[in-house]
Amino acid sequence: MMRIGTGFDVHAFGEGDHVVLGGVRIAHRRGVVAHSDGDVVIHALCDAIFGALALGDIGRHFPPTDERWRDADSRQFLRHAAMLMAQHGYRLGNADVTVIGEAPKVTPHAQAMRENLAVDLDCGVGCISVKATTTEKLGFCGRGEGIAAQACVLLERV
Repeated sequence: MMRIGTGFDVHAFGEGDHVVLGGVRIAHRRGVVAHSDGDVVIHALCDAIFGALALGDIGRHFPPTDERWRDADSRQFLRHAAMLMAQHGYRLGNADVTVIGEAPKVTPHAQAMRENLAVDLDCGVGCISVKATTTEKLGFCGRGEGIAAQACVLLERV
């Protein structure tokens, strides 16, 4: 049996000098406004996994009202999602993540992101795709007001 899930996350840019994407700290002229580290890649990926397992969304597992998660490393969220996959008898078949925004550039960091995600999800790097697109300067991402990511996963019964 296979299950498919999708996820989406967005954060506005704010004060700071870096963003975290796929567990990689990337120098940037702005940071993100978020309760945790604001890693849109991992947040979208977690939502996709939780969705495929019919377990709600990331906010249900890690509420932004809970101070335990303030400034948290989102990789712990992804490791939790991986644990739930295993507990429910699934493993990741593949994941496809798209970062949406004008900046920062993702391509120079995509391999490091793939490696982080593969470690946390206990799968091969070949199971993880990370890519980026712009919105051709349209909308909030195009105006440089924020960054977003969408993810799709295929889970396979173990």
